Amino acid sequence: MAAKVDATAIYDALRADIMTGALVSGEPVREVAVASRFGVSRTPVREALRRLEHDRLLVPSSRGLVVRGVDPEEVIQSYTVRILLEGEAAAEAASARNQTDLVRLESLAERDRSLAEPDDPTRAETNTEFHEAVWTATHNPVLQDLLRRLTVHLVRIPHSTLSAPGRWEEALAEHEAMVAAIRDSDVEGARKVATAHMTRAREIRLELLRQYAAASLHRS
Repeated sequence: MAAKVDATAIYDALRADIMTGALVSGEPVREVAVASRFGVSRTPVREALRRLEHDRLLVPSSRGLVVRGVDPEEVIQSYTVRILLEGEAAAEAASARNQTDLVRLESLAERDRSLAEPDDPTRAETNTEFHEAVWTATHNPVLQDLLRRLTVHLVRIPHSTLSAPGRWEEALAEHEAMVAAIRDSDVEGARKVATAHMTRAREIRLELLRQYAAASLHRS
């Protein structure tokens, strides 16, 4: 007997579709179509869509709820806040981490170093995994929740900063330095590495946004 699909399962599936780009900016997400897809009534679908709207992944339009577009100004604001939070997360991880956390971080850093010329989606996915492992090592659920909510504004951007020339190798070295500081319980060292890591990511994102704006003007 198949497991019953509830509102949480529908929410998780639609959120994943939005985050991976399977559902693109401006695309309508309609109750009837979603209910048909999951074989459920419209009640759990309505609840899932409300949650996605609360997360600002869906917004009302003349066509009903649609996938929210990416606002460049909001992206930069998100990076600015994330610089502060990532620095705090690394510092707290250096103080609160246990052996399991450390093994996880070291394993992820080693795995990423072993990847042979990964494509952009793989780089973005593995990077997110690493950062979430740092957040978990804080053992601070409030900080973890804030960072997960904040990254919603960044993950959906086409092309990660990790595909900029030289950035992948640079980021791997920064991750390894972060792991070393966390391993050594070097609170301020971990904060410094994480802050610099995210500051560099913001610099690259600004340049990518400038390039995108220039290309858009040229096309028009």
